[in-house]
Amino acid sequence: MTDEERWVQEVYQGPDRQLTVRAALTGMGLGAVLCLSNLYVVLKTGWSLGVTITATIVAYGLFRALRLGGFSRTPFSALENNAVASVASSGAWMTGGGNMAALPALLLLTGQRPGGLVMVAWFALIAALGVFVAIPLKRQFINREKLPFPMSVATAEAIRTMHGTGDARPARLLVQAGLVASLFTLWRDVRGPFSFPWRLAAPFSLSGHPAAAWSLGFDSSLVLLGGGSLMAPRTAASMLLGALLTWGVLAPWVVASGFVSSVDFKALVQFMLWPAAALLVTSGVLSFVLRWRSLLDALSSLGAVLRPGARPAPSAVDAVEAPAWWAVAGFVVLAPPLVLLMWWQFDIPLWAGALAMPLALLVGAIAARVTGETDITPTKAMGPLTQLVFGVALPGHVAANVMSANVTSGVGLHAADLLSDLKTGWVLGADPRQQVYAQFLGLVVGAAVVVPAFTLLIPDASVLGSEQFPAPAVMVWAGVSKVLAGGLGGLPRGAVGAMFAAAALGMVLSVLEALLPARRKAWLPSPSALGISMVIPAATALTMVAGAVGGAVLRRRWSTATLTPVASGLIAGESVTGVALALGRVLFGG
Repeated sequence: MTDEERWVQEVYQGPDRQLTVRAALTGMGLGAVLCLSNLYVVLKTGWSLGVTITATIVAYGLFRALRLGGFSRTPFSALENNAVASVASSGAWMTGGGNMAALPALLLLTGQRPGGLVMVAWFALIAALGVFVAIPLKRQFINREKLPFPMSVATAEAIRTMHGTGDARPARLLVQAGLVASLFTLWRDVRGPFSFPWRLAAPFSLSGHPAAAWSLGFDSSLVLLGGGSLMAPRTAASMLLGALLTWGVLAPWVVASGFVSSVDFKALVQFMLWPAAALLVTSGVLSFVLRWRSLLDALSSLGAVLRPGARPAPSAVDAVEAPAWWAVAGFVVLAPPLVLLMWWQFDIPLWAGALAMPLALLVGAIAARVTGETDITPTKAMGPLTQLVFGVALPGHVAANVMSANVTSGVGLHAADLLSDLKTGWVLGADPRQQVYAQFLGLVVGAAVVVPAFTLLIPDASVLGSEQFPAPAVMVWAGVSKVLAGGLGGLPRGAVGAMFAAAALGMVLSVLEALLPARRKAWLPSPSALGISMVIPAATALTMVAGAVGGAVLRRRWSTATLTPVASGLIAGESVTGVALALGRVLFGG
């Protein structure tokens, strides 16, 4: 008996009571809310935060309250909660995969903002293609190779614990933290004589200018504190180092050298984004290449899936798993309209759009394997890498450069997301086909929510790169496209030297990261954290670091199971309230 067959006999719970109507509707609602939350966070910090555990906690607390109140007769099962998480994560991750880097970068570079329905279709097609790419990889990566997917296993254990013990404390903590964050956001953002200030500036001067001019201080943001509390110590230390060196040393030197004439964030970041982009792209692409074993394994696994002779004889597992022909049919149906959209909306030649399709398939396989091995989906490397490919294939074509990278990165992210959800289902004995259906429900909701929400928060390109929305990923994608389209000659004076120095640093750090043992790697600065800290205000980075320090202290008193819902509540409370206030300003003014 194979491991797959043993799983069907001993773990699989059957298809009943998983993607129920209530689970689907709850997942869609949570996906919409968490998509808004992630959009707000990614525009502020460049990070999209994981939402799966948050969704399971909220869903468990909601249905427990409904049952206690007599509004629900049927117990809410662990497998229903797993289905909720699949729908919600698919919707919330619509902000990732380059979506909220490519669209704003296109707006920043060209002033082009495609129609709302067109972009909903664009994002939905990319995400659906990622789902279909993941289907044949599931049996290879999860059933046979048993890739660890650590966060997925943690999610499964969280669901088991809540439904096994009946512990509603995480849900209460999340709701309480969310209410506190929402009230605080109203106090800060609804302007009046007693409003809390957005930024607490450092009380000193630097190079003859107030610290606030260099963005030094702390932001009064519970999103940043909550997100920081979930950071790894290495990431937090790297952000602290990057913020102090960039805004306390490099920025004053840039002004003193005459490369930038005014001391304010928007002027300074137009210089800083170039070394930041060089650092992020060089380190991301090199670390990606240095994972050559994972790349070879992904190619080998993809070959095993595609070779007819490698397929096992039909078994009981085939009646449970999503069939591989779904992937073929999905690719055949979705690829042509996506290529046509690339041509119609972004003037990308049909041959270039067709080139993006097999590249997306390869990127999906690689992203899924790296996620399964490390819990990190390498979209920060995937996007710039594809930009480089299309920069060579279509030199000077900014839209092709940005939006083709959006396709491959988006397919990679959604393939990795589905496989992460399927790993949770594998541990719990969930029905794989219903999880695939759940993924499609979520991506439709996410695409329908993220486009109007982006228009609401970013009414024009001037908001991007501001202290309100630094949008670091956007600035990097736009910077890479500018270089590929116009060469180095159009860069600000002094930026070329800074780029080469940052690129060299990115190479050194990536090589050391690949060579050093794990215990020593913890002391090595993270290239991605250093790069991000160069294009967000120092106050933003320092607030996240403060959250990381607070999280480390609280972990000595609380368990991770307590800290996670509190941090998630702070993030969701402020971000959703912030989006609601933005909507209120549009509808009612002021």
